[in-house]
Amino acid sequence: MLGIPDKAVFLAYALSVFSALLCVLYGVANWNKGDEPIQTEDVQWAKEEKEDIEETL
Repeated sequence: MLGIPDKAVFLAYALSVFSALLCVLYGVANWNKGDEPIQTEDVQWAKEEKEDIEETL
């Protein structure tokens, strides 16, 4: 069987190829998914930080 003497060695090769294909499929499926949407708390925090920085300058 392809010069592989043991079934365990063949299984290791097959599982590594399968896992690589699975990783590629997962990457393709999630390629252009966006980041988390901006929360209103994040906008408020950014405004407060900007005000704090401007006060210190």
